[in-house]
Amino acid sequence: MSKDVKGTYLAQSAAAKAASEGAVSDADEGRSQEASAQAAPAKSQRKGSRTKMVPVPSTSIVPERDADKDPVLECRHLGIDFGGLRAVDDFNMMIGRTEIAGLIGPNGAGKTTVFNLLTKVYQPTRGTILLDGVDTAGMDTAKVSKAGIARTFQNIRLFGSLTVEENVRIGLHNQVKCGMWSGMLRLPRHWVSEKEFHDRSLELLDVFHMANNAGDVAGSLPYGAQRRLEIVRALATNPKLLLLDEPAAGMNPSETAELMDTIVRIRDTFNIAILLIEHDMDLVMGICEGIAVLNFGKIIAKGTPDDIQNNPQVIEAYLGKQDTDQGGE
Repeated sequence: MSKDVKGTYLAQSAAAKAASEGAVSDADEGRSQEASAQAAPAKSQRKGSRTKMVPVPSTSIVPERDADKDPVLECRHLGIDFGGLRAVDDFNMMIGRTEIAGLIGPNGAGKTTVFNLLTKVYQPTRGTILLDGVDTAGMDTAKVSKAGIARTFQNIRLFGSLTVEENVRIGLHNQVKCGMWSGMLRLPRHWVSEKEFHDRSLELLDVFHMANNAGDVAGSLPYGAQRRLEIVRALATNPKLLLLDEPAAGMNPSETAELMDTIVRIRDTFNIAILLIEHDMDLVMGICEGIAVLNFGKIIAKGTPDDIQNNPQVIEAYLGKQDTDQGGE
């Protein structure tokens, strides 16, 4: 983002923040609220009071703590066509730098297609994707990964015959500092890189209490542990934005509750933003701060969990149009 654009953005943010009633009462109160939020444990954060969301210079909202920072992701009029099918159209979304955001909608609404656009599995037909202020146009999947977007998949995609540590080390591929000849000839730089990758892999696994499983075959892990391992591998790429595609799929209630705490811990430990697709509404409403609802490729609602739960368009999209005519034929 250029200095002029960045300056304009920050100036607009300040003006919008000042004009928004109740956005921030005073600096002391803001600092006090931020300190209290940081001090609370993960479980109380997801079950306690809602995060305060404030307007920014667009139609979007971000968490109050991110209002004075550039958004980590901004999609402008994003769309893609497959032949005559308009799969995603005029998709606009902004995500704060440490926001846990949700993208929900009925089956076939286009949610995974959006993830594929963000990660460049598909190239957009139209629109712009800004990652940390940088236009990702022309990037492929490898470049966008290196730029700071990582993802998991609805169906677990681990290398089942490799060890847990080897799966994590694969995620470190975009941080390789060892050249081809150093690796082939086993020069000192190769062994330095090997030790760095080993240490970093164990460090990441330890965050999720999986360091003791480093030598286990990934395919032998329980389902919930495989889900966590896939998230660890994504975090190994050092992302600014983590995309989780139905992370609770196939989990029982106990595993889902543990996953909710894990997602909050990821945000707080790695200081990154998270965008998740999920059909488990308890999980979405429990940890997401901003939610966008997609239906037939278009966003039909955006807002806080409370806004979304009471939105008539959202209820109709999920349940169908209700017949309110109480009369006869």
